[in-house]
Amino acid sequence: MSTRSCPDWPELLDRAPDLHFKHYTADELQLAADIVMALPPDLRLSDVEVCADTQRNVFYAAHTDPHLADALSRSYWQELESWTGEPGSP
Repeated sequence: MSTRSCPDWPELLDRAPDLHFKHYTADELQLAADIVMALPPDLRLSDVEVCADTQRNVFYAAHTDPHLADALSRSYWQELESWTGEPGSP
């Protein structure tokens, strides 16, 4: 999977105009060890998708693998709703 802009970019732009979300595989992000260790051992990082603004460490849970979203949310990364302080529609 190649890096690309999120297909929900118009909605995301309205919700967080300072962020630019793209889709990545987890291995492209070169995640911290504590995040990787929180993932199931049989999960291949090259198969796990994430939608994120990597400059600000914000991810969009609706387009992120649930296992990875959980691990990210327990780290220094923030989910979009937490970053904006407003609940959004998935």
